[in-house]
Amino acid sequence: MTAAPTGDAHVVVACAPGLDVRGALARLRRGAGDPTWSWSHDAVWHAARRGDDVATLRVAPVPGGVRADAWGPGAQALLRDAPGLLGVLDDPTGFAAHLHPVVARAHRTHAGLRLGRGGDVWSAVVTAVLEQRVVGLDAKASWRRLVLRHGTPAPGPAPEGLRVAPPPRVWGALPVWEWRSAGVDAQRSDTVRRAAAVAHALRADLPPAELARRLRTVRGIGPWTTAEVTARALGDPDAVQVGDAHLPHLVGWALTGRRADDAGMLHLLAPWQGHRQRVLVLLEVTHRGQLPTYGPRAPRALPLR
Repeated sequence: MTAAPTGDAHVVVACAPGLDVRGALARLRRGAGDPTWSWSHDAVWHAARRGDDVATLRVAPVPGGVRADAWGPGAQALLRDAPGLLGVLDDPTGFAAHLHPVVARAHRTHAGLRLGRGGDVWSAVVTAVLEQRVVGLDAKASWRRLVLRHGTPAPGPAPEGLRVAPPPRVWGALPVWEWRSAGVDAQRSDTVRRAAAVAHALRADLPPAELARRLRTVRGIGPWTTAEVTARALGDPDAVQVGDAHLPHLVGWALTGRRADDAGMLHLLAPWQGHRQRVLVLLEVTHRGQLPTYGPRAPRALPLR
């Protein structure tokens, strides 16, 4: 049996029994083909950027918790973020799951569910903008193609194909044909370029409300995108993706058996103020694939060339 690789630095993160570490990490991955993540039966690998530094993280279970090894110049910064990534810092105190039987049942079934903090605001911005108004499969394919073409190999003994996403200056300088060949239209690519110009101000140490305020100063970024970013990058337990094509119907159908619009969704989620993202995630994991389909689907993007 081959020994597990040992990083330039490592920490052991204590985890409560039953904590769903892989579930917290899975919510941060943008599809099974996301080149910044690699999954195996015994470990999860992640390539990330912390400021100008890059690093590779490997997390694997050990007695009492998770061992995190990291390689590269950003190793120490990524290890400091490891508890947040794993969901250890998510605090469900005050979450009144009992207020609705569907939520209570979902909470019992997924008692170990926690919201991970990705820590990489910029990558969360790019992936959220790519997902604006398009089918999720197409957005994930665009992200995969652009990271593979313009990212850098992950440092250390990383799995083949693991890549670090490009920094803001690279995204901001991509020529138009690179965006179009990845299936990204002018509206979304222009939004990413505008965001790249202020990326230095979009920091992971900001409170969710302040990060959301700064994001909304960028033309092309609205409530849906800001909620996606604060949920993924900061683990914001109260983020609500207003304007989503499917979430209002999911919430309405799960809690009342009827469709809902954004206003109806916000009304239904109001009893869980402070934990509304937690309710949304619980409903997604318990009702995925069960929601009746209504109306036309979003159009598919042109095939990637």
